[in-house]
Amino acid sequence: MEYRTLGNSGLEVPVVCLGAMTFGEADDKSFMHKVGCDEQTSFAIMSRALERGVNFIDTADVYGQDGLSERVVGAWMKENHTRDRVVLATKFRFRMGEGPNSTGASRYRIVRTVEDSLRRLQTDRIDLYQIHMQDVATPEEETLRALDDLVRAGKVLYLGASNYAAYRLVDSQWIAKSEHLHRFVSLQMQYSLLVRDLEREHIPLCKQFGLGVLPWSPLAGGFLSGKYQKDQPPPAGVRLEKWKERLADMDNDRAWRTLDAVRAVATARETTLTAVSIAWLLAKPTVSSVIFGARSLEQLDDNLKGAELKLSAEEVQRLDDASAWELGYPYKFLANIQKRW
Repeated sequence: MEYRTLGNSGLEVPVVCLGAMTFGEADDKSFMHKVGCDEQTSFAIMSRALERGVNFIDTADVYGQDGLSERVVGAWMKENHTRDRVVLATKFRFRMGEGPNSTGASRYRIVRTVEDSLRRLQTDRIDLYQIHMQDVATPEEETLRALDDLVRAGKVLYLGASNYAAYRLVDSQWIAKSEHLHRFVSLQMQYSLLVRDLEREHIPLCKQFGLGVLPWSPLAGGFLSGKYQKDQPPPAGVRLEKWKERLADMDNDRAWRTLDAVRAVATARETTLTAVSIAWLLAKPTVSSVIFGARSLEQLDDNLKGAELKLSAEEVQRLDDASAWELGYPYKFLANIQKRW
């Protein structure tokens, strides 16, 4: 397994990260209803991943209901005595409970969410604590000061952000620097051959500030795995069968052209479409580790092939060209003059 530093921090993580969103069988009150796996399967997946060198697990308090995913990960670590072998990441921000202060990133809420996550995870520290989305109702300085206190108290080791607008991320980095607070070392965002919006501003920003990018949904919800055929209904049991609106958004010429290019590279290299899609991300600047999900050992093994595959510059360019997207103004204007933006 190859390891990379998480941004400019000294923390080394494997190039693929096991996402725990599907761990635990959520009831019909959760958005994860009928798309997860039971606890026994979850334990087997985490154990196999660790054996293969994937010691980086990412979860969130909101995955499942009542912190289900965190509870499953915590139970596995306790049963297998693996806490000190794992880089543990979780997230906070979205609603957990009733009342006006049960959502957001205020100091009032953060001091409670971290204790709740520590209890569910059955640990004394969180290695990477991430805000799940920016909170425009809370001053960024308030959020950063609360998180800085957690680092100083030893409850959290590193800080990360997720689903941030570029302007807010720049503001956050500047506040942390000027106020001598611990800053974000990573940015977890949706990034794949079909979702390349980050390349407008976030990727250049992460280069400048030394943030490691943690792409989520590298297969675009499974679309890039090769299970789908143009003008055909999705196979039974796949995630996009339930999330039909997301599948409809990808039913366009660019998506099918990209899928054809991924299939061609996979055929030539005698590997899977999943491996090619993950390897493409790992060839991109600032990417520290690609987060993938798995509901079975077979899916886990398929995703791990992406960590072993090295694409040539020509193959990366072929996939870039097939998935080309509209830059928009002023990025296209800048690129036409300087060939970059």
